[in-house]
Amino acid sequence: MLNTLIKRLSHLRASFQIRAFRSALSSLDAAPQFAILGILSGLFTGLVILLFRVLVEQVLTWILPSGPDRFEQLAALERFLLPTAGAMVLALIFALLKQENRGVGVSHVLERLHRHQGYLSVKNLLVQFVTGAIALISGQTGGREGPAIHLGASVSSLLGQTLKLPNNSIRVLIGCGAAAAIGSSFNTPIAGVIFSMEVIVLEYTIAGFMPVILAAVTGTLVVQQVFGDEPVFFIPGIAMDSYWDLPWIFLEGIVIAVLAAGLIRLMVICHDRAPKPIAVKIILAGLVTASLGFVVPEILGVGYDTVNQALQGSIPLMILLLICCTKLVATAINLGLGMPIGLIGPTLVIGAMAGGGFWQLASTVSDQVSAPGFYVILGMGAMMGAALQAPLAALMALMELTRNPEIVLPAMLCIVIANITAAHGFGAKSIFQTQALMLGIDLTGRNSRSLALSRASVESKMSRKFIVANARLDRASAEQVLQSQPTWILVKSGAGYDCLLKAADLQRALADLRQDTFDLQNIPADRKDIARITWQATLDEAFDIISRGGVQALYVVRVSATQLDRPVGILLPEDIENYYHS
Repeated sequence: MLNTLIKRLSHLRASFQIRAFRSALSSLDAAPQFAILGILSGLFTGLVILLFRVLVEQVLTWILPSGPDRFEQLAALERFLLPTAGAMVLALIFALLKQENRGVGVSHVLERLHRHQGYLSVKNLLVQFVTGAIALISGQTGGREGPAIHLGASVSSLLGQTLKLPNNSIRVLIGCGAAAAIGSSFNTPIAGVIFSMEVIVLEYTIAGFMPVILAAVTGTLVVQQVFGDEPVFFIPGIAMDSYWDLPWIFLEGIVIAVLAAGLIRLMVICHDRAPKPIAVKIILAGLVTASLGFVVPEILGVGYDTVNQALQGSIPLMILLLICCTKLVATAINLGLGMPIGLIGPTLVIGAMAGGGFWQLASTVSDQVSAPGFYVILGMGAMMGAALQAPLAALMALMELTRNPEIVLPAMLCIVIANITAAHGFGAKSIFQTQALMLGIDLTGRNSRSLALSRASVESKMSRKFIVANARLDRASAEQVLQSQPTWILVKSGAGYDCLLKAADLQRALADLRQDTFDLQNIPADRKDIARITWQATLDEAFDIISRGGVQALYVVRVSATQLDRPVGILLPEDIENYYHS
C-alpha cells in the first residue's frame, strides 16, 4: 500500500515537473530549458545520421571496394544498370505510398515548418531514410545533406511532439535538427548554425541561437566519434598570392552565378514539363543519371572524390568542363523530377569543377594567379551561396572546411558577386524557396509580425484570471462565481462555450437588478465572441484565428486523457499586440 502511494506521488511530481518544463518553453526566455532541448536534438540527430551514413558507406564499400565514392571503377554497363535498378526500386516504393507520405527533403521540412508548425511524421522520416539510402547507394547524382536535414528535423520535431511541447519550441527544435545535420555531415558546426537560421528558420534571434549552437556541436561530436574530425575534403594550403587575383575572382563570381541560375531554371523546367505519375518521374530521372554516368562516371553519387582531385589540380580542362555541365544537367533533372536526394553536395561539385576550369583558363592568360585549389574552393562556396541564396552559410562553410582565415577576403568577394548576380541579374530565388514554390508554398510571404509571433505560445501571454460559469445562474451561484475575483467569465452553454464577458458586468448586474436568476447571455454586458485554441499554439496561430474568424477573444484549452478541452486561459487581441510591440 505504501509503495503504491509512493509511486503515485512520484508520478504526480514528475507530471508537475514536465508541465512546468513545458510552460517555461512557451516563450524564448527559457534559456536553460531550450539549452537542454538543443543538446537532446543534437544527440538524437547525430545518432540517426550516424546510422544513415554507416549504412550507406558500408553497402557502397561492398559494391565499390576501392572506396565508397569510386563509381568510376565500375564497368560501363554496371554504371548504367546500378542507377537504373535503384530508380526502379524507388519508383515502386513511391508508387505504393500515399500522397501525404511521399514528402521528403528540405522542401518538405520547410512546408511542414511554415504551414504546419513544424509537425513532421514518423512515416515520412522512415521514407526519407530508406529512399535516401537507396538513392545514394545506387549512384543517383546528389548529396546526403538533404536527407540528413530531413532526418535531423524529423527526429527533433518528434522529440517535441513526444514531450507535448508548445509549437514555438518545436520550431526551434527543427532549427536545431537542421544545424546538427549540416554540422555532422561536413564537420562544420558553425556553418550548420548559420544555414539553419538563414535557410530553414529564416530569421536570426539571439535567444534562438543558443539551442541551435548546442545542437550543432553535439551532433557533430557524435558523428566524429566514428568518422573523426577531419574535413570532408582534402584541401591544400591555399591563399591569395597576389592582388592580381581580384579581377579573376570577380569574373569567377559572375560565371558561378550563371551556373547557379541555370541550375535553378532547368530544375523548374523539368518539374513543369514532367509526367504526372511519380513512378514515371523517378524512373526517368534514374535513366538520365544512368545515361550520363555511362559516359561521365564522375557525376555518379556524391562526387566528393572528384572534388578532391580538382583541389589538387589533377583534372584536365575539358574533363572539368564536361563534369561541370553533365553534373548540372543531371542534378537539375533529378531535383525537378523528385529524386529523394540532397542538392548541397552537387552544388559543391559543380562549383569545384567550374572553379578548376576557370583557373586553367586564367592561368593561360596570366602567370600571376594563385594555386588551382584556391579557385576550386572559391567556386564551391560561390555556387553553394548563389544556389541557396545563403552567402553567410557558404562563407562559414569555407572557413571551417579550409581552417584558413586567409580565405575570408577573397571568399566574401566571390560569394557576394555570385549571389548578387544570380538574384538580381537573373532573378534567381533560393533553390529551396523555388522548390517550395513548386509545391505551392511562398516562403517570402511571411512578414516580420508572423515570424515574431511564432516565437511564443499562447500560454505565455494568456490570462488565467477567469472562471467557467453556466449561462443561467441563481443569485447565490452568481455571487459564488465572483468570490474568486476573476477578471473574465467564460460562459458555458451545453457542451461548448458561448461567449466571454467581464466579471465586472455580472457584479454590476447583481447590484442593479432585483431578480433571483440571471442569464449571462442577456444581462447588460460587453460580450465577446470566442473561438477555441490549444495551449500549444503560437501567438501567430492565435492572430490568424482572430483575424479570419471575426472573434474578439480566444479561450485556451489543454487536452488531457481525463478531461478533454479543459479551459486554462483567455487570450485577447491586445495581449498579442502588446507582445509584438514589447
